[in-house]
Amino acid sequence: MIMKHSGIDVSKNRLDIAIEGMKAVLSESNDSAGHQRLIDRFASEGVTRIGLEASGNYEAAAVAALRRAGFTVLVLDPRQIHGFRKFRNGKAKTDRIDAQLILAAVSLLAPDRQAPDPRMPSFAEDLTMIEQIAEDICRLKTRRERYSAKANLQLIDDNIKRLVKLKVKRMAHLTKRLKAHPDLAEKLDLLQSIPTIGPATAVTFIIRMPELGHLSRAEAAALVGVAPYNKDSGASSSDRHIAGGRVRLRKVVFMAAFSGSQKHNPALRILYRRLIDAGKSHKVAVIACARKLVHFANAVLARRKPWTEIPQ
Repeated sequence: MIMKHSGIDVSKNRLDIAIEGMKAVLSESNDSAGHQRLIDRFASEGVTRIGLEASGNYEAAAVAALRRAGFTVLVLDPRQIHGFRKFRNGKAKTDRIDAQLILAAVSLLAPDRQAPDPRMPSFAEDLTMIEQIAEDICRLKTRRERYSAKANLQLIDDNIKRLVKLKVKRMAHLTKRLKAHPDLAEKLDLLQSIPTIGPATAVTFIIRMPELGHLSRAEAAALVGVAPYNKDSGASSSDRHIAGGRVRLRKVVFMAAFSGSQKHNPALRILYRRLIDAGKSHKVAVIACARKLVHFANAVLARRKPWTEIPQ
């Protein structure tokens, strides 16, 4: 299949657009009217595949509009574009140059996987808000240690209580929204059949990793960020280390794996104890349990059978 590509550099108020086969770099406003003009231009030019760099969510509305119009849109990690610039020995940087760089990068990428689920961005925004509320609670608890006056402590305690109630309320609302979709409700039930995966972890898996159940074990571990990578050269062989992955998801999976390895999941307890007895550190053992937990989650969704029905 022959595809025509475009690269878009995104800023708060403007889009700079490079189109394959065109020397000029176009500019368009980053608003609904600009998005519609861009869709019309892409249609007239025969563009089918578009790349944008993740830009602090300033790209979100443009991505959504382009996908609704039927275009294939790839949101690229800024590190990919930075690395590609270094590979090409590029020095200059402007928005127009970046648009051309993104065009060159996206034209070299492998064929696309399945199109993203259009329901997920809205769910992800709500989940990010819940996670940020939890971070605010942690900050207040840390701040509390600085104070001794009763009035100040009471003020902080009141804020913590308010945020805890808000977090619970928002999570219940998000879970209800997910359960309104039969396929997502089924995934929630399957994931929660695994000991140590509670409602919050199941919700995070579904929203932060919608590919789960359609991946190999190695791909699933790599996307979470718990896959061990080699770092060998010549006669030198170093320890394996995890890298990359989806940070917010990895934090949640790590805590669930820690809980499961200590108490809640028999299979993870056995794995943890075996690694500790073999001389591995606590951190290495918990990361191995996190990787195993990802494999469990991937398996129950792939087979559409709860944990109790899958041979361990």
